[in-house]
Amino acid sequence: MLVISVIWSFRKLSTEHYTHRLLYIPAASVWFTYSLPNIIPIPNNENETISDRVVHFEAKLSVVCLVNVKFGEMWLYGLLLLSLSFWTSHSVFKIPLKMFAGKFNASVQLDLRPLRKIESAAESGLSLASDPAGIVNFLDMINNLKGDSGRGYYIQMVIGTPGQTLNILVDTGSSNFAVAAAAHPFIIHYYNRALSSTYKSSGRGVAVKYAQGEWEGELGSDWITIPQGPSGTITINIAAIISSEGFFLPGINWQGILGLAYPLLARPDPSVEPFFNSVVRQTSIPDVFSLQMCGAGVSASTTADPTGGSLIMGGVEPTLYRGSVWYTPVLEEWYYQVEVLKIEVGAQNLNLDCKKYNSDKAIVDSGTTLLRLPGNVFSAVVEAIMQTSLIEDFSAGFFDGTKLACWMRGESPWRLFPKISIYLRAMNTSQSFRLTILPQLYVQPVTNIDGTLDCFRFGISPSANGLVIGATVMEGFYVIFDRAQKRVGFAVSACAENGGVPFAEIAGPFLAEGVASDCTSGVSLREPVMWVIAYGLMGICALVLILLLILLILPCRRYRYGEITDESSLVRHRIK
Repeated sequence: MLVISVIWSFRKLSTEHYTHRLLYIPAASVWFTYSLPNIIPIPNNENETISDRVVHFEAKLSVVCLVNVKFGEMWLYGLLLLSLSFWTSHSVFKIPLKMFAGKFNASVQLDLRPLRKIESAAESGLSLASDPAGIVNFLDMINNLKGDSGRGYYIQMVIGTPGQTLNILVDTGSSNFAVAAAAHPFIIHYYNRALSSTYKSSGRGVAVKYAQGEWEGELGSDWITIPQGPSGTITINIAAIISSEGFFLPGINWQGILGLAYPLLARPDPSVEPFFNSVVRQTSIPDVFSLQMCGAGVSASTTADPTGGSLIMGGVEPTLYRGSVWYTPVLEEWYYQVEVLKIEVGAQNLNLDCKKYNSDKAIVDSGTTLLRLPGNVFSAVVEAIMQTSLIEDFSAGFFDGTKLACWMRGESPWRLFPKISIYLRAMNTSQSFRLTILPQLYVQPVTNIDGTLDCFRFGISPSANGLVIGATVMEGFYVIFDRAQKRVGFAVSACAENGGVPFAEIAGPFLAEGVASDCTSGVSLREPVMWVIAYGLMGICALVLILLLILLILPCRRYRYGEITDESSLVRHRIK
């Protein structure tokens, strides 16, 4: 083994970067961070100025080259270990790191405005846990979720007879209930159909692709019970996953997915009744569920037993939120598609055409980790953050997800970033309300480095498939999916806070003046509609081919039994 030591002087590091104590780290090499040597302080010269220290800032660079003999040839493999030495706790340096999904662990004092209550529980028509006439006791459902935004939120279910216990990912962006039905290296157990006396196969195959990952399997049905859900046994359609790629990932603790969207998204076709439709039909609970995701304030890298939240089936649990609930209409019953009117960064309106926010759709999806924005909207948000942030010369790598930003441990970066507000159309379509997320939600902590650094990733990303209000935003709110009244409600979550200070705000109503009456007209057609059109076109093409074959065959038959005429010889001329 050959070890080469090199002394490298960072003489171009500016005083401005030093005083901000900010560090950018490539987000592609986390496995090397665990091998980093301890930081060795350089003797401090009290007579030096800050500028002198920056100019003379040096680092030791150790390069380990491994020599491997294979088939008589010498191959050199380089493993770069970067150990940086400096003499003050306020210095900055670069270390390779791979980006992980992050959580939040601190807060700052916030200027919160009082919330305006727009309707009571009775006026909303929802069943509440505190209501004696409520159909379901929602208190039993509190804290029935585990997980976090990076690894997903899951609920425990018992499937089949005798029961097999699995953890199922909660996803409002799909409509199939699917579980692993074969061994996989990243899951500890799976659903064995052969052991369930109540499983019935439909003999139909099914395949589903997501933004990340895909799977194939077989459709069937079985009994399920939910330990912390509606009482009783429910028969549901279940997709047994036989093979998958990029779907089950390392570090997850769930073995299936619970699609809570509308039937139009069900695969292979909308005739497959989704899980929640079956629950409502068989238990007679209201066609409403609500979701609280409590990952805000908890780092996935610092807890082996993740926090979670609550999936309330049948109504709303008032202890899970603060203030009032604001509702926005569901535009189309496939995804939970809503209408975004505008976005502000700090107090700055992006001033984009509202149709750009909704192209090709804007949805609320618990299965998406980040806040995802159409490309031009994402660029405008990043530009506004860079203009309003207190950080100078912020690296573009932080915003595109290729680098992490790190500060010395204990230094809160959130005060350096602005709030971000999303305006949704209210049920009164001439009005809107505002969802505001604080930097604690979109500047997300990741793994610590040697206990000396706090590193963060950007919780917003560009999207080619429309705007997605994912876990980055949802963790700040209690979200109500009121399917019965075709609306989605938002209230400040009771668990998204630190020291009694919330990470999110909600306010309204605001007049929707200056905004188009319809911000969704002219956007792309829904995917299922496009499928119908595609199938129709394929049918027309098939019909044309059949007619052409008939035209080709009939002259040949006449040629066999009669004389060749000018008309019957047309085929011969066409094929010359």
